[in-house]
Amino acid sequence: MLKIGLTGGIGSGKTAVAKIFEVLGIPVFYADAQAKEIMTKDKALVAAITGEFGAEVYTDGVLNRPYLANVVFNDPFKLEKLNAIVHPATIRAADAWMAEQKAPYVIKEAALLFEAGSAGHLDLIIGVYAPQHLRMKRVMDRDGVTRDEVIARMNRQIQETVKMRLCDHVVVNDEQQLVIPQVLALHKQFLQLAIERKGDG
Repeated sequence: MLKIGLTGGIGSGKTAVAKIFEVLGIPVFYADAQAKEIMTKDKALVAAITGEFGAEVYTDGVLNRPYLANVVFNDPFKLEKLNAIVHPATIRAADAWMAEQKAPYVIKEAALLFEAGSAGHLDLIIGVYAPQHLRMKRVMDRDGVTRDEVIARMNRQIQETVKMRLCDHVVVNDEQQLVIPQVLALHKQFLQLAIERKGDG
């Protein structure tokens, strides 16, 4: 089975692209959503986060996200610490999920695919590209945040042009080019590659 990563900067539209793959019958692992879930459900992870950031991080067993965000986003070192705790657990969860799938290929959608070190576990990476002004507008409209807050979030990710160069395929989501035909072309390629891999195996 092919393991394919899907990434892109904040506001690029990678989740919308992932949903198209789902419509085509391809299972998608949403790493960011799963990370939030295991930060509450994985006892070892909860203990590690509490040990690093204090008991205030959880209230009645529920992760106090605003508190933790305030701690880590104002301190790059603490953000590194949190990522070092959470990313390996998310990678393990993705690997376990992939092992259960029966499709010709699967998608792992993650904003920090390269930053988290999980790209090496995958066969191919798709990047979703959108120009910065569009990304900023989307995030401001979606999350009700200021321009400065969006810039701060963007600064925590690899620069978009660098990220796209690291990808094997790029879907352009600039509101000029149609996205669905791009995804359908990739889907066809991946199915063919999965068949060839199976033949070689």
